[in-house]
Amino acid sequence: MGQERVATSLTSAVTDEIAASLAPVDAELERHYPGDPGTRQPVHTVYVPADAFAAGTLRAWGDRALTALDAHAPDAASFAAVLGLDETLADDVYGRVRAKLEREPVEDLRVDFEDGYGARPDAEEDADAARAARLIAGAYDAGTAAPYMGIRVKCLEAAVRDRGIRTLDVFLTGLTEAGRLPDGLVLTLPKVTYPEQVTAMARLLGAFEEAHGLEGGRIGFEIQIETSQAVLAADGTATVARMIRAAGGRVTGLHYGTFDYSACLGVSAAHQASDHPAADHAKAVMQVAAAGTGVRLSDGSTNVLPVGPTDQVHDAWRLHYRLSRRALARAYYQGWDMHPGHLPTRYAAVFAFYREGLEQAAARLARYAGRAGGDVMDEPATARALAGHLLRGLDCGALDGTEVAHLTGLSRAGLEGFASSGRAGPR
Repeated sequence: MGQERVATSLTSAVTDEIAASLAPVDAELERHYPGDPGTRQPVHTVYVPADAFAAGTLRAWGDRALTALDAHAPDAASFAAVLGLDETLADDVYGRVRAKLEREPVEDLRVDFEDGYGARPDAEEDADAARAARLIAGAYDAGTAAPYMGIRVKCLEAAVRDRGIRTLDVFLTGLTEAGRLPDGLVLTLPKVTYPEQVTAMARLLGAFEEAHGLEGGRIGFEIQIETSQAVLAADGTATVARMIRAAGGRVTGLHYGTFDYSACLGVSAAHQASDHPAADHAKAVMQVAAAGTGVRLSDGSTNVLPVGPTDQVHDAWRLHYRLSRRALARAYYQGWDMHPGHLPTRYAAVFAFYREGLEQAAARLARYAGRAGGDVMDEPATARALAGHLLRGLDCGALDGTEVAHLTGLSRAGLEGFASSGRAGPR
């Protein structure tokens, strides 16, 4: 059979002209849509008032969560019965939950200087900010820190602006004087309503970096979406998308504030929840605005605490578990936990979610990697999602590296290759 004749009509001048015309768009895509950073995302954020934060806070939360399990679900069968866990998963999930609470009870901790702290005399807030810096620096030095730790400052509205800026300065200066800014440092800016407030936060951090000779852009921050103005601007555009741009690459996350946002829209207290239609709308806008930017989303919290008699604790656990599973299915892989009693159901929801999907995700990725056929025709984008699912499960402790490697034939580096590009990565 002879070689196929190939003919073209367009000259190189035409393709060069097209390339030149699209060069600004290429640069814009690369700058504003770099994709997921590929780093670990915590499954939750725990908020602790600054005056209550102590060196033993992380361990205390884990111990209180274990005590709750001992009191209200002392074995796998009772825990599974409360949550409706499949009996084939019960022992595994329960064992992993207990092990997690013993080893790493909190993945992300925020020392709170805002709603959970309130207005204090300046000298008191100064002292608490300096103490938070000392304790967090000490935890990282001792290897006892959560993977992510930081503070939530007061917002940049006029009434509390100076106080918020000073607390930020005291905290960051304390960390710097203690030796370094930890890699897991996270800062949270609440009650943002205008992109200009985001720009101001970025300028503050830039000024701090310059004052200490740090690399520009070293310090990032999260934005809490708690007001209607943060979702929809007066002209009908998505304000949150502008906020991401306004930060100049410093925004790392968008956190939905369940109760402030609901109240802002006039939702009555009895119906303020993360599964309210108003909440779903806000998070959907956040999700689309953040897609491809490298900015991650976090769901909000429930204020129904698992305290009191066993029946009451079980009701609260069922609610928290259901909301956590609902969020995971909607690709909100992080949420807030307000009480140590929420930790068992947070990890149960996360572990069950990833373990239920393990065999199917691993088999599909293995077939894709081996270019084998199957009953589903997966594309590079799906391979990226499958690898991302497995990596998130590995990061939180829901999955083990050996079992994932056995099922997929891929190393972690191979998974990361697919997650970052959708193309075959290293084996």
